[in-house]
Amino acid sequence: MSKTKQALKERIKELTCLYEVSSIIANTDFELIEDTLKAIAFSLKKAFQYPDKTDILIAYNDVSIKTNSFSDDHLTIASIVKIFNTEKGKITARLNTSEFKEINFLKEEQLLLDSVALKLGNLLERIEIQKNEASLKRQMEHADRLSILGEITAGIAHELNTPLANILGFSELLKDDLESNTKAISDVDKIIKNAIFSREVVKKLMFFACEMPQEMKHVNLIEQIKNAIKLLDATFKKEQVKYVVKTDNEAIWLKADPIQLTQIVFNLLMNAIYFSPKSGKVTIETTSTKKTIVLKISDEGPGFSKENLAKVFQPFFTTKPLGDGSGLGLSVVHGIVASHKGTITAENNIKKGAIFTVTLPKD
Repeated sequence: MSKTKQALKERIKELTCLYEVSSIIANTDFELIEDTLKAIAFSLKKAFQYPDKTDILIAYNDVSIKTNSFSDDHLTIASIVKIFNTEKGKITARLNTSEFKEINFLKEEQLLLDSVALKLGNLLERIEIQKNEASLKRQMEHADRLSILGEITAGIAHELNTPLANILGFSELLKDDLESNTKAISDVDKIIKNAIFSREVVKKLMFFACEMPQEMKHVNLIEQIKNAIKLLDATFKKEQVKYVVKTDNEAIWLKADPIQLTQIVFNLLMNAIYFSPKSGKVTIETTSTKKTIVLKISDEGPGFSKENLAKVFQPFFTTKPLGDGSGLGLSVVHGIVASHKGTITAENNIKKGAIFTVTLPKD
């Protein structure tokens, strides 16, 4: 075969490959990206001058797709896959030269590899954008649900405050009139005790709805963490849970309500202790920038199911057994953080357990 015909044949193979790759990318199911990479790899293999002696490796993040067993002991060429101008993967072609030492890659084959790497990078960028959009949409929907729930909760709390105050007031008056009736006084005490408990629930609901008054001061977060740990020292020992504090500063100052800031740390630590196994470890970590502070509290417990993760800050939602919790602790934390114009997120730790991240403005 003449050189011209051979060159023409190779160009046709390369153009066919580019058309195939474009078609594969156009029909990509973003949930099945590995299938797409595999199809691209085999399409590339066919386009090379010696397809029987050529193998393709596509590496992206933790994904590695190859057309055959792959090693670098033969001749290779490669092209970088970039996503938003950052190197995220690579396409490598290997040519087995063990039988024919004189064979080599064509210049056009490197150009083909570069073209496919560019197309693949564009595809992966679209996937990243779609994932980010889906994540942002979920966050916005979650925030909207919590906002609506907060408005409803605030209304309920205000409606309950007046009758609870009446129950407490009239119970106290009734108790004064029943001085000689021990049994009746005991029953009235139960009414008072339960009314006070209900009032505390209402107070927590108002925290969630950001309806509690605040006294903003300059507070040292590190001192608040130390105070919370002192209060919980006996609980840590009783539950046989260790703790470690990671911070580069002795003082991280921010403007916050001191009591409410303590509640954030206290409630998150209580939650971490409860879900920690015996000999488990709770990690408290702080970092800061010029404008914000970040507090992370993680445990080594079971973590969250996907379903529970979406409900974790809703009032009265709890995974604890009946009687072990009201389901208001984390919703109170969410309300306090929101009232301080901050954010809180919950996620599963990479290894095990859960991690709560609180971000608050310094001013």
